Amino acid sequence: MRRRLINSTLAVVLVVIAVFGVSLVIVETRTITTSAQERVESEASRLVAIVDSRMMAADRITEGVLQDQVGTERYARIEIPERAPIEIGTKPAGDVIHATATGEQGETVTVQEPRSTVTGEVGRTLLMIGLVALLAVVAAVLLALRQANRLASPLTDLAQTAERLGSGDPRPRHRRYGVPELDRVADVLDGSAERIARMLTAERRLAADASHQLRTPLTALSMRLEEITLTDDPETVKEEATIALAQVERLTDVVERLLTNSRDPRTGSAVTFDLDEVVTQQIAEWLPAYRSAGRALVRSGKQHLMAEGTPGAVAQVLAALIENSLMHGGGTVALRTRVTGNQVVIEVTDEGPGVPHELGARIFERTISGRNSTGIGLAVARDLAEADGGRLEMLQQKPPVFGLFLSRSRPADAPRAEPEPTVR
Repeated sequence: MRRRLINSTLAVVLVVIAVFGVSLVIVETRTITTSAQERVESEASRLVAIVDSRMMAADRITEGVLQDQVGTERYARIEIPERAPIEIGTKPAGDVIHATATGEQGETVTVQEPRSTVTGEVGRTLLMIGLVALLAVVAAVLLALRQANRLASPLTDLAQTAERLGSGDPRPRHRRYGVPELDRVADVLDGSAERIARMLTAERRLAADASHQLRTPLTALSMRLEEITLTDDPETVKEEATIALAQVERLTDVVERLLTNSRDPRTGSAVTFDLDEVVTQQIAEWLPAYRSAGRALVRSGKQHLMAEGTPGAVAQVLAALIENSLMHGGGTVALRTRVTGNQVVIEVTDEGPGVPHELGARIFERTISGRNSTGIGLAVARDLAEADGGRLEMLQQKPPVFGLFLSRSRPADAPRAEPEPTVR
């Protein structure tokens, strides 16, 4: 591209020089020749006038008297009737420019100038024109190089940006070049880079969320299947199979929920459901794990509450809180349900050391963890709660108390329940 720009610019400049330079040479040559002829004619007329005036005054007319009136490069011949011709200067050889003037007394003055003087002046003029043309060519080359670099370098840079996008590096470069068309291309590439970065982040986030959220249901399902393989009692097999099927349904709901949130984290499918069923199901699912750890899992508070939300999402949030207490907490883990205003609250607390002071509210940020864990569980749980129009908060750090707030659903004719005080 640089070569094309330089060649095209040079071609334009050379055409301009050829058109205007040749015309200028012709005009200047004619002007110099005409000016030389006019000078010779003017000098012949001036000499005739001098000779006439001296003849009328009866003054002597000699070569010495007229010597200073003729230019050093010119030759003059003065012919006066009945007198010998007077010659001033050296008669030039070869081609000359001459002019003849006749006076009132019959005298004749002939002035000659060698054409070489005109040729020399024309040569000097051509040299000046050539230098100007050369300067124009150099300036055109420099300008073409500057313009070529101004256009080619951004294009090379944009090509490298596109190549980086294709190789999986979606970082926008935010470079602009002062050329509207190139800046527009840069804007499009930066916008594409940002969209690709968001897509890659969403994909990585989905993979991390899926890995974290599917781990617990798959572990529980594996335990149920092991129970089935270790027993010969048909009733036990039937019971464990029923529980396993329920866990498969929950696993399916987890997958669907993750896919839905990956497309639009604000998309909800809230319904009215019995909160006791979700709490009871979670306690039954996690109780074997707590017994194996030598710890207790209990529930208390107000029962027979109806809430608005997605049962599967609420179950996932509770599972994240219960698992978090099992992994990082200590002592008895308690689930308490209560009512505050037009919301129902499920509080999950344990007797462990609580959340470190330096973490505080950052506990819900991704990759933030007080111990060796992924730091994903609470972040996913908060996203799930907010997708259903609820919220997940840390009500207390030591001992830790997490509260899941959901919209309360009750019949229109039911008396309004007095809110219970929050446990702090």
